[in-house]
Amino acid sequence: MEEIIYKGASSDEELHQILELQRLNLPTLISEEVKLREGFVTVQHTFETLKAMNTKCAHTIAKSEGKVIGYALSMIKDFKEEIDVLKPMFQHIDNHLEPKCNYIVMGQICVDSGFRGKGLFRGLYHMMQENLKDKYDTIVTEVDKKNTRSLNAHYAIGFKELFTYRSNNQDWILIYLDLN
Repeated sequence: MEEIIYKGASSDEELHQILELQRLNLPTLISEEVKLREGFVTVQHTFETLKAMNTKCAHTIAKSEGKVIGYALSMIKDFKEEIDVLKPMFQHIDNHLEPKCNYIVMGQICVDSGFRGKGLFRGLYHMMQENLKDKYDTIVTEVDKKNTRSLNAHYAIGFKELFTYRSNNQDWILIYLDLN
């Protein structure tokens, strides 16, 4: 098996590779069967937004043979007005977490289809936790209720449900992982 390296994204090339992996996993490009079995991503970022987010807090990536094969995006509160589909999530986070809780949002996680089932999901979150535990109390994210693969993977590594809500004709489950 080829070596897998976990690190913070540090180049435009890595950001472009994240965007390509994201594009390949959008619901519009995969079948219903694949969505149910493998999961999917909801948001498609622009390069400018992805780079701005990375400048504030580096995205966690997994690489093999020089190619990004997985990522977990870091989104600080400064970006809560940047992506329309995520605005309700930030409102619910602010309404349901303790006001003094210093959180970061994991904006999206994705693993290349050829590398699924090899522990990359867990590895990405482990690296993210290690890099953020001194700065943040909690990682928060939301998962589409239909994305059972993603939900089960998050619960398996310790995420807990914070709140469920409906927005944009989707049912969302807001989940969190304590870092301390």
